[in-house]
Amino acid sequence: MEEADSQDISQDTPADDVFIAPSIHENKILQGISYTHHAPIPRLIQSELSKECVLGVDEAGRGPVLGPMVYGLCYLPLALHRSLLAETHRFDDSKVLKPEVRSNLMEALCTPGTDLFDACGWATRVMSAQDISSDMLKPLGAYNLNAQAMDATIELIKEVFAQGVNVMEIYIDTIGKEEVYQRKLERIFPTTKITVAKKADSLYPCVSAASVCAKVTRDAALEVGYQAYRSSDSQSEEPTTSARAWGSGYPSDPRAIAWLKQNMDPLFGWSNECRFSWRTAKDLLEAKNSGIEVDWPDLNNDPHVMRMTDFYVTTLEMKEDEPEDELTTWYGKPVAESIF
Repeated sequence: MEEADSQDISQDTPADDVFIAPSIHENKILQGISYTHHAPIPRLIQSELSKECVLGVDEAGRGPVLGPMVYGLCYLPLALHRSLLAETHRFDDSKVLKPEVRSNLMEALCTPGTDLFDACGWATRVMSAQDISSDMLKPLGAYNLNAQAMDATIELIKEVFAQGVNVMEIYIDTIGKEEVYQRKLERIFPTTKITVAKKADSLYPCVSAASVCAKVTRDAALEVGYQAYRSSDSQSEEPTTSARAWGSGYPSDPRAIAWLKQNMDPLFGWSNECRFSWRTAKDLLEAKNSGIEVDWPDLNNDPHVMRMTDFYVTTLEMKEDEPEDELTTWYGKPVAESIF
């Protein structure tokens, strides 16, 4: 199962007063439902849909044990790519921007009247911890995190094309081997120049902006999720924000691990903010005297479990001198398989 690499915890921790962007759908976050949000097409593109655009994609929250993974996308006129994002607003990989800086940049993207609002379109795909884990833990045909991430990326891009935006160039931070990923995207979007690269969020400003959209949305989603746990008692000594209680949500963050230990139900573990497919969660649940072990029956090998075909008795098997099974004749005599 996926685990986090060592992180710069201070940079990955949300700002105490993180901006709550329109991409935060509170009810879906609290229910553990994955969802997509698209900002309106910006004025500079809407007025001339034939205008050539550049698009970037990046993610936030791949490794944490707490909270969603979010894919962010940002597009704008190709002519403004570096001048607006890199030179004017100093976008960079969200992991190297201070939490307050990336929160302010996201707020500018969402505020009517700003140059970023007028020029940049953006979207996010919030992949809940619950859905990530349930897909990874499927007994047959597990849906791994790389496949989930790739599908989220492709769907976000397709949805932008479907709105009529003239995307000429796409830049993406890689998932796995960049050449394999790039070839797949080139088959899906054959008329678009595509670049898949490591550290794309530091090399291409549109990917930096997508990184900010993803990271601030994740930060705000953590805050929404944590507030559901907070006591209404104003005198409570518990932390007031997710930044203070959950920290970054990574297994390497002592705040996240302390919260998981203190709030673990011995039978159910945690709610939908936790990725049960992570080794961190599994180890905490299986630690001595911490959780209740459930022994699930093996229905395939239990001789006392009846199958549907047990109710179909062939003519040769039906003997007059055999006593009838009360259960199999409860609703009448068994029928022969041959009639099907």
